[in-house]
Amino acid sequence: MKHSLLSFLFVGLLLFSKAAYAQDSTSGGPIQYIERVVDDEAEASALYKRTIDWSENHFAYTPKATLKADASKGEVRMTGTVKVKTTSTSGQLQEHPVLFEFNFHALPTGGYEYSVGFFRVILDTRKPDEMLSVEEYVTQLAMDKNNERTHNDRRITAQSNSLASEIAMSFRSYMNSRPAAGAVE
Repeated sequence: MKHSLLSFLFVGLLLFSKAAYAQDSTSGGPIQYIERVVDDEAEASALYKRTIDWSENHFAYTPKATLKADASKGEVRMTGTVKVKTTSTSGQLQEHPVLFEFNFHALPTGGYEYSVGFFRVILDTRKPDEMLSVEEYVTQLAMDKNNERTHNDRRITAQSNSLASEIAMSFRSYMNSRPAAGAVE
């Protein structure tokens, strides 16, 4: 009995360590944040107007580009800019601008859905039209011979995931803080 319990614990430990190692992988899916929010109390037009207000007055990820809004469909789409940092083998930090897309859609059944994703790294600021998806960039960084020292692939993945969550949290917080019914906006 004692040996079977120890064997069971040992196998469990091996399985747990393998699962923990698998989470460390950088080859996950695309970096994005998607959420659907059910809100039966707000009309689609009010949610749309609130999103427009956030995008025009509270969107901190500038420069902002390509604000496309369609009131009839309750949709807002825009591109924002953030920065990620890699490190050189000497420990110097290097910033890279990253473009991302924010999409909002008011649901006719009540509520809305939004997403933050499609992150693209601008490798050379003198050539802003030449971009790589963050996933492709992370793959390139992982193949770099100095990656064992810099861990830039993990660094960029962590920063990008954190930024996606931060942007989503900013939007959701703003949407949750709407004035009480009947109050003037």
